[in-house]
Order: sequence, then structure tokens, then C-alpha cells
Amino acid sequence: MTRLIGLDPGLRFMGWGVIEAEGNRLSHIADGVLATDSAESVPQRLCVLHDGLKELIERFAPAEAAIEETYVNRNGASTLKLGYARGVALLVPALLGVSVSEYGAKSVKRSIVGTGAATKEQVTMMVKRLLPGAVIKRADASDALAVAICHAHFRATACHVAQGIVMAGGRGI
Repeated sequence: MTRLIGLDPGLRFMGWGVIEAEGNRLSHIADGVLATDSAESVPQRLCVLHDGLKELIERFAPAEAAIEETYVNRNGASTLKLGYARGVALLVPALLGVSVSEYGAKSVKRSIVGTGAATKEQVTMMVKRLLPGAVIKRADASDALAVAICHAHFRATACHVAQGIVMAGGRGI
């Protein structure tokens, strides 16, 4: 079994979700958000995210981390702030020796729902189906779990390819 942490970076709320994967079997371990106070300075908020994420990784001991890539929106200031939070999300696991993978939002949606155009509600519904018993309180946590599930799917495929178990048209190659 491999423990994975998924992260949905944000300066106000950073979603996180921890799962265990064994082949195609997934188990929900925990999820939540790291929240910062928007009245605080950006450096102080980044410290809060750093310290919270460090504590989560030390507590849950994931073998790998998966992070959603940043999308560029119309508001440059918002994109820049998201980039700060994303930097923390990339840095903390790396400093703690946890390998980090990145996935675009469309890849995550396609992996979870089957289409890159899925809505947040569709993603949350599928996350709950794939992880029975998960009680998700915020969309940020759902997104983080979706990133972790996406990574688990990509890992399983890579393992099958490495073992030569790739199927084509229902027949082994």
C-alpha cells in the first residue's frame, strides 16, 4: 500500500487529502484545509501554510505528493498569490524527501469523471463514490482528494506498463 497526499494550493484555503492506494483499490485516510487569515501579511500567511503542511506530512507520512498545476486567470494579482501558495505546496514535501508530481485541472477531471470539462459538483460526487466514507466539508479538500486519486491512477498505469501488463482491445500485448 502506498500513502499519497493531494494538494489544492490556495493562499486563503489550501485543500489537502490523504489516501492509500494498492493497485486499483483506494482508501480515504483524511482530508481538510489549511486556512490563513486574509488580514495577515502574505509572508505570514505563507508561514502558516508551510508550518501546517509540514505538520500534515510528518503526521500522515505520505510516500508521494500530487499537486494541481496553476491555471492563469484574468486577475494577475490572484494568479500571483496562487503561485506563492503553490510554491509552498511544492517546496514543503520536497524538503521532507517526498516526491512531488503535478497535474493540470483537466487531467484531474478526466481521471476522476471521464471528461476534462467536469464541474466541481461532478468531481466531488465521484470523489465520494471512489472514497466511500469520506466526509468532505469544503470543495478545496475534494479537489485535493481528486488530485491524489488522479496520481494513484497514473501510478497504477505506470506500474502496469513497467510490468508489461498493458491491454489493447481487450487482449494482452
